[in-house]
Amino acid sequence: MKSICPNLKLFDKKVLVLGLSKSGISAAKYLNKAGADVYLTESREQKPEDVEKIQELKNLGINVETGGHSDEFIKDAYIAVTSPGIPPHSDIMKRLKEEKITVISEVELAYSQTGVPFIAITGTNGKTTTTALTAHILSSEFKAEPCGNYGVPPCDLLDKDLDFMVCECSSFQLEYSNSFVPQISVWTNFTPDHIDWHGGLENYFKAKAKIFKGPQAPQFSVLNAKDERLLHFSKECGGTLFLFDADIGENCSYIREEAIYFKRSGKEEKIITLDECPLIGNHNYQNVMCAIIAAKIEGVSNEDIKKSIMSFKVPEHRLEKFAQKEKTVFYNDSKATNPEASLVAINSFNGCDVVLIAGGRDKNTDLAEFCDAVKKHIKTVVLIGEAADRFDENLRENGFDNIIRENTMQSAIDKSIELNPDVVLLSPACASFDMFSGYEERGRVFKDYVLSKIK
Repeated sequence: MKSICPNLKLFDKKVLVLGLSKSGISAAKYLNKAGADVYLTESREQKPEDVEKIQELKNLGINVETGGHSDEFIKDAYIAVTSPGIPPHSDIMKRLKEEKITVISEVELAYSQTGVPFIAITGTNGKTTTTALTAHILSSEFKAEPCGNYGVPPCDLLDKDLDFMVCECSSFQLEYSNSFVPQISVWTNFTPDHIDWHGGLENYFKAKAKIFKGPQAPQFSVLNAKDERLLHFSKECGGTLFLFDADIGENCSYIREEAIYFKRSGKEEKIITLDECPLIGNHNYQNVMCAIIAAKIEGVSNEDIKKSIMSFKVPEHRLEKFAQKEKTVFYNDSKATNPEASLVAINSFNGCDVVLIAGGRDKNTDLAEFCDAVKKHIKTVVLIGEAADRFDENLRENGFDNIIRENTMQSAIDKSIELNPDVVLLSPACASFDMFSGYEERGRVFKDYVLSKIK
């Protein structure tokens, strides 16, 4: 597939890069190698851990500033490449708009510089597992790499000989990707998230929807048939439509008789039984169906698809089974940073004694469905973090009162182990920033402490 941005000539052009993030650094290095005059600007003050990175960039001839965005860096920039975390309503974006400087994502930059087809995977939840699994399956017959929010920034792959880039795309990245046309666009699900960043739920939806229709329509659109809004939206999608998790239409993937099937042009094929899948829960079966559709579109054999699924290792912090002591199994689902993400983990367990560790920095989203799921599937909830009061109040109002309050992750784990349940599940339903630097640190602390206790 040819890029529709062939006129993005970089040699000897002044290019502004916003943010000293992983993607910002990747973009800056690629731009520098392509002959651009690169100016990287970071709003926050320099931290000790930045020193080595900044020096490396400067040694390459890249201009770097921290602590604000100066007029000198912004003036006369050809384009600006932004890191995902900078919202459209920020001061720097307003300044760039006033200066009539086009802003693009690092994903769009990479797309404009290669003929390698992209498989773009977006959605509120499930993106990372789907991205990792799709790349894993494709790698059985092709040269495919995961990138974007999972793996490495796509600019890091531009010098590699690849058949596919399997790119996890956040709404932040897609907001600034107005010429990005994937070969396959996958939308796992849609629930409220990042509303403040986008300035409303509809803007959040539109950011993801753009790679499915109009000038950015892909050759193949893959959407969730069980998500009512996405099923309705599928009528607007460009390219050949595939739905998953329901036997609808000529092209789809679905579960029947404890097995996952794939259908194209009305022809049905059995791919794998559920008990052969290393992933558990319907949300993970949806991820598997997405990956199967992408792999079948690209011509991977059923045998290789099945073998690849069976050999797949779940990405860290995503309903990750990592330890067991006697009857108790421990799952790390630290990536569940909102109630909707925790729901899919909670609903994966039926008929067993589950202790749920939840809480953190509250996103103030509705907890009604979360509380209903807890009542059905969880025996005990251990609450930590800033959100503990609101979660406690909502759970009790909904008739669930087997709640324990703890001040630290470690004491929450101690109490959970004391209860001798079948499952200890960390699925916080909250952001981590009240106690940790991110969900990754939260998950690692959980895992490390559990492993130290069960030796």
